Amino acid sequence: MLATARLTYPNIDPVAIELGPISVHWYGLMYLAGFAAAWAIAMYRAGKPHSVMARSQVEDFIVWCAMGVILGGRLGYVFFYGLDQFLEDPIWLFKIWTGGMSFHGGLIGVTVAMLLFARKHNINFLSLADFCAPLVPLGLGFGRIGNFIGQELWGRETTASWGMVFPNDPEGLVRHPSQLYEAGLEGLLLFIILFVYSAKPRVPGTVASLFLIGYGCFRFVVEFFRQPDQHIGFDLFGWLTRGQLLCSVMIIVGASLFALFVWRAKQKQQAQATAAPASAKKS
Repeated sequence: MLATARLTYPNIDPVAIELGPISVHWYGLMYLAGFAAAWAIAMYRAGKPHSVMARSQVEDFIVWCAMGVILGGRLGYVFFYGLDQFLEDPIWLFKIWTGGMSFHGGLIGVTVAMLLFARKHNINFLSLADFCAPLVPLGLGFGRIGNFIGQELWGRETTASWGMVFPNDPEGLVRHPSQLYEAGLEGLLLFIILFVYSAKPRVPGTVASLFLIGYGCFRFVVEFFRQPDQHIGFDLFGWLTRGQLLCSVMIIVGASLFALFVWRAKQKQQAQATAAPASAKKS
């Protein structure tokens, strides 16, 4: 028998502000909070001696990334999670107000935005990716809080004493508040890890690779507590979700890139160490 919910869902109105016909939702405010946090962290990091970006470039960079997140996030959701619906109604792609944003699509969108920005400003892409990686987690955390307020992406049924009933849940089950799990792991904890790791110069590409590994691992774990998308269910083995499949790719790619970048840096150091005595003898 399931335990009675010990935590009461706060039942926050998803509409934060209403000005006549205009409604401002908490979810939109969470996006703004995420971009504001990214801007503040970017300004701080841009002031460091080893920064690849000047503070005068930060606002432009955040705008590029915001466009990548929004466009990539929507396209990713449509093609990763709602392809059947898109094929039935292609106009649904533009109905953003109905909900549906994908982190993995947003990641692809931001990557494209960074490639274009790096090319325009003649910045090394790996260094720019390392600069950007610590800016992302807090935005993810705010987004998950927005999911919690909007009563979407809730968790699976649970007997845990911290389970809660979401008022919009037609089944009325006691569920994990998995949105808050994600906010704490993918948001706050991942930010701390990346911020501390990137506090001093690292091998180019390793900070971004660590982001891929960290997010992939945290999201993979939380998926065991998060209710799978109803129209998708499980993809493999009766327990592996679409999110876990995508995160598995992230973890493999992130770990491979991290190892590659470290190996290349060591090879370069060894080559320089070997070349130094030779040049000294010639002189």
